[in-house]
Amino acid sequence: TEIEPNFLKNAPGSVLIRVGDTRVVCAASIEDRVPPHLVGKGEGWVTGEYSMLPAAANRRMQREVTRGRPSGRTMEIQRLIGRALRAVVDRKALGERTLWLDCDVIEADGGTRTASITGGFVAMCLALHRLRTDGLIRKPVLVGRIAAVSVGVVAGRALLDLDYPEDSSAEIDMNVVGTDEGGYVEIQGTAETEPFPRAVLDQLLARADHGLALLHARQAEVLGPILAPLLVPKEPGI
Repeated sequence: TEIEPNFLKNAPGSVLIRVGDTRVVCAASIEDRVPPHLVGKGEGWVTGEYSMLPAAANRRMQREVTRGRPSGRTMEIQRLIGRALRAVVDRKALGERTLWLDCDVIEADGGTRTASITGGFVAMCLALHRLRTDGLIRKPVLVGRIAAVSVGVVAGRALLDLDYPEDSSAEIDMNVVGTDEGGYVEIQGTAETEPFPRAVLDQLLARADHGLALLHARQAEVLGPILAPLLVPKEPGI
């Protein structure tokens, strides 16, 4: 996994994340407004948009804008990105502003949604650091750290971070979104052939936990000293 920060010139926070042969550009932008249902409530919003370039996969895909609306898959991934990132943000501390995460896949080889969440968190931290440096937020705004990884069973073997050939032939396919403290925000798991027992689920989650720990360490390495001031201090014993 490689995460290149400040990949874009104009975005307050941006990264290019590469996980194997999957590459995603994640950009965080800030708007001084919130959705109508949050106006006057003193809290912000975090949301995401996701897209794949036509040549990102092994055959050209039509741009969704030419079809007039995002596909169901795109909408589901966008909602997942938003849910994942909101889970670790103190929206009161963010204030009445919206933090947009735009995740654009430039090359796809499996795990694009998990790479978007992992890279999106780093881009979000860079944008929050900009707000803090500009004096627009004064309190720590993150209640934790978030990353995501895929796991699955292929030919009877439990694997971590499936590539496209593995994903397309998997007997079980699962995406796991988790915090640095071992909590899960979302688990998306499907038996593609036949139901699987609890023991297999536990094995896959153990694989995912290992992968998430590596990703959290990589995120912290990239962010360096800017991360700690953004995190809400934990009370003793919690």
